[in-house]
Amino acid sequence: MSNIFRSNILKSQKRSFSEGTALFEEDTWFFFEIDAEEESELEFYLNHELKVYRDGDWLSGVLLEDGIIVTPYERIRIENGDRIQIKKNILYSLENLLEEISDDAFHQFTTALNNLGYSIYDSIFCHNHLVFLGNQKIKEGVNFITFDNGVEVCAVQHHFTYYKKKRDRFEFTLSTGRRIVIESFNL
Repeated sequence: MSNIFRSNILKSQKRSFSEGTALFEEDTWFFFEIDAEEESELEFYLNHELKVYRDGDWLSGVLLEDGIIVTPYERIRIENGDRIQIKKNILYSLENLLEEISDDAFHQFTTALNNLGYSIYDSIFCHNHLVFLGNQKIKEGVNFITFDNGVEVCAVQHHFTYYKKKRDRFEFTLSTGRRIVIESFNL
């Protein structure tokens, strides 16, 4: 599995964008997020991936100053009232954890998470214990990750042992009481 494969899995995740409306008030651009019902300055999202809805299609690009979006083909100016989507960030600690686990564990984890109705972008908390182990020869412990898809919450315990072999065990517990466990061994 390559970094391209991992990248494609991340790109296919649901709820990877926050959707809302662009508002221009008092010489300042704002983003009014539909789900959160709150507004923030669009300036906060400079250099983020962004989509704007125009003529029945979503156009993707990167947000620059003054409400300008640069696409591979053109520059677009956001207009007051435009529907926009802003790419969410993955929690830094979760991003580091995903980089540490094997390709097989990454694939199994994201597949199980998606099958339960969650996305990597639904993460609201991650304690990555691996970070604290540095260059130790034997690494073992537990990471804790919490996901919220807007309907239910899922707590994940990631038990790991990394020595001569890599062993990853993910225990998913949903707020409904449903539980699943998956394991990945790499020789």
